[in-house]
Amino acid sequence: MKAFTTLTSTAAALIDNGRLMANVDTDMIIPKQFLKTTEREGLSEGLFYELKTGADGAPNPDFVLNKPAAADAGILIAGENFGCGSSREHAPWALLDQGITSVIAPSFADIFHNNCYKNGILPIVLPLDICQALAEQTGGANHRFTIDLASQTITTPDGQQISFDVDQGRKASLLAGLDEIGETLHAASAIETYEAGRKLSMPWLERKVS
Repeated sequence: MKAFTTLTSTAAALIDNGRLMANVDTDMIIPKQFLKTTEREGLSEGLFYELKTGADGAPNPDFVLNKPAAADAGILIAGENFGCGSSREHAPWALLDQGITSVIAPSFADIFHNNCYKNGILPIVLPLDICQALAEQTGGANHRFTIDLASQTITTPDGQQISFDVDQGRKASLLAGLDEIGETLHAASAIETYEAGRKLSMPWLERKVS
């Protein structure tokens, strides 16, 4: 898993009638017809497919990720309860394949929130009014944000600095680029020492049952 330290990027905001879109579920993030693969590459094709594609299959020019200014956005801003619905891990995979490595929202569905950390995406929870204010600064290619995980701050295009909270254990894993398997392998020496000691102190556990 790629480490997350700092990210300087443009941001894309999911807006509907002037407000951040709430309750964006995982089927909206990546519809079910794109779940036939276990490969993580190429999933950006299905990312927000029903929003970015018209009924005729042509790109919707009004969808934010189809606009040139947001084409390389590494940050997504959305409304409450982002990632609700089914637990499909393809949702964070599709975001990553698009190049999005941080999502800012007032709240997240629990499973999606956990899947973000497992895949190197930083989910940031901020109050709705702050998320809305950030969305208003996503107007062009020169509007760049900087997210610094070590200091837990977001620097906005207008120079403001906003602090955010993050679980310290998950923060350490992101900074080191360790998913759950990586964390286990990182502790391999300690595990081997424990196993060796257990064989000496509890040898009966090693006996094979015929």
